[in-house]
Amino acid sequence: MSESVASLYESGLERYKSGESPESLIPVFKEICDRAKKNAAAWSSLAWLYLLTNKPNQALKAAQKGVKLDKNAPQARVNLVLAMLDAGQKGVRPHVEVIQQMIGVSSEVRQELAESIEDGLSRKPDWASLQRVKAWLFE
Repeated sequence: MSESVASLYESGLERYKSGESPESLIPVFKEICDRAKKNAAAWSSLAWLYLLTNKPNQALKAAQKGVKLDKNAPQARVNLVLAMLDAGQKGVRPHVEVIQQMIGVSSEVRQELAESIEDGLSRKPDWASLQRVKAWLFE
């Protein structure tokens, strides 16, 4: 019997949090996205892993799906902005403004995004796009 999508997702998140490499987790999250095509969180997670492994074009596709499935997911929007920047795409400002509104309304969202950005910078310290997004959102 195969593992449920929810337990596979939780297991993947735990593996990520315990420091497993993004490269080894990409196949896990690709499988989740294949099995649950409308799971916005899974698409967002896959986009993040692609971003961490310097695959901006794949990240862009996954991030676009994540935002399309859940327009109100702040992390999905951050991932989309990062993917657009890393892939050299224009048009990030409207997305940044939406994220700024979200963090202005919710201190919880603000805290979660701040933690996510710090996680990204700890895993990829020279990530210029993430440093820019951090400045736009928190400075």
